[in-house]
Amino acid sequence: MAWYCSANNNDGLVNNLKSARIIKSEKVEKAMKAVDRKNYVSQSPYKDSPQQIGFGATISAPHMHAHALQNLEPFLQPGMKVLDVGCGSGYLTTCFAEMVGPEGKVIGMEHIKGLVDLSRKNIQKDRPDLLESQRVILVYGDGRKGYPEEALYDCIHVGAAAEKTPQALIDQLNAPGRLFIPVGSYSQSIYQIDKDENGNVTQKEIMGVMYVPLTDADKQWSP
Repeated sequence: MAWYCSANNNDGLVNNLKSARIIKSEKVEKAMKAVDRKNYVSQSPYKDSPQQIGFGATISAPHMHAHALQNLEPFLQPGMKVLDVGCGSGYLTTCFAEMVGPEGKVIGMEHIKGLVDLSRKNIQKDRPDLLESQRVILVYGDGRKGYPEEALYDCIHVGAAAEKTPQALIDQLNAPGRLFIPVGSYSQSIYQIDKDENGNVTQKEIMGVMYVPLTDADKQWSP
């Protein structure tokens, strides 16, 4: 039912995702209703499919954002810290900030300067308080290397498919912590990678997907 959740407005979209049992918690529902998707994508914001946002990048379908928020919810509690690799237009970064609250922090990361600027522009227009308070920090860099300056992270979300899971991201996970990442080239799956309180790492395959590759900026887009 995931691909049939399109609606005419943001609340309708979220309600459809809830009816499809992709959204299962009130906290995820509230976060997605608080962040109107139209402020982060210029075309078909409430259509349940990926949309182009420029620079060779896409914003994921709403059902995939709902899956990510639902999966990471235990590590999106008030005061926690998040790394969002491939933050794109800033939509999911803002949802993360809603969930971790005023005491939490979200680092949004992109390897194309234009996408960092796009995220900043969108968040500045929609929720300027997040940038002013530094609850959201946007950085330009190679997400495969993570962002050690702000580590450790209670959870890390990756919005593009890696050929293999970057060890740097696992190293930057808190203990306990969780990584949500698509992995693979021709055949891709979302993996949930957990680090327990003793630092032991386990992984679980969640679902098959198709994401743009987590790659070098010059391979993704040329101006």
